[in-house]
Amino acid sequence: MEIKKVMVIGAGQMGGGVAQVSAQTGWETVQYDINMELVNKGIGVMDKNLSRNVSKGKMTEDEKKAILGRIKPSVSLEDAADCDLVIEAIVENFEIKKKVFSELDRIAPPHAILASNTSSLPITQIAATTRRPDKVIGMHFMNPVPVMKLVEVIRGLATSDETYQIVEEASIKMGKVPVWCKDVPGFISNRVLQVMINEALWELYEGVAPAENIDNIMKLGMNHPMGPCALADLIGLDTILSILNVMYEGYGDPKYRPSPLLKQYVQAGWLGRKTGKGIFDYSK
Repeated sequence: MEIKKVMVIGAGQMGGGVAQVSAQTGWETVQYDINMELVNKGIGVMDKNLSRNVSKGKMTEDEKKAILGRIKPSVSLEDAADCDLVIEAIVENFEIKKKVFSELDRIAPPHAILASNTSSLPITQIAATTRRPDKVIGMHFMNPVPVMKLVEVIRGLATSDETYQIVEEASIKMGKVPVWCKDVPGFISNRVLQVMINEALWELYEGVAPAENIDNIMKLGMNHPMGPCALADLIGLDTILSILNVMYEGYGDPKYRPSPLLKQYVQAGWLGRKTGKGIFDYSK
């Protein structure tokens, strides 16, 4: 199957990035969210990103206009009716994803592949909400999507070889490096990453050191481009908590037990960069 048209569900940080990369690949791309304000905000971020590339000489103004011209704003899931690939990038909540995938299964053509950008929820469980589990797969992009090369491709229990091959080829066309893994809680990336972030939050909770010191140890001592506290704020502390809860429930292993401080931050609404305050203060 040749992919010609893609729909991205969610116009937030991840969804907007996926839509931008899809349009840059040359595919007609539908950018969906629940209201036009969110869609326009996502496209605005995309415009800003592309303008930065123009100013750096990485693309021309005409190329930027062509990319944006391939984006179709949408507030209706019915627009999936003629898409070849639908990529969901919404909140990490199974019940919400279940509702969306059930609708997409009804609307999208029989050949269409339904992919989820979930960072921890089981692809097999998501696939079971549809009548095409063989065409459901995980495409876990990294943040920021236009910059990061990795796509973690997760095969559910019923995902067919054909579906995987199409998604692998599509990822390469998008300029990404696809790396496959089995459908386990947290997959590969978050099973490693979230333990590090959670341990940093435990250290912060126990008063071992301030966040700046923890981050500097990892940046200067381990050559990480960003410390775990700053990275947690970038990802979103609510997302971090959700992923840890999925792994804690899935494995029953105390090493995935979320730090009490992480829970407090989320309860306070201090979710990181997106709210202006998290482990660090971004209000200024």
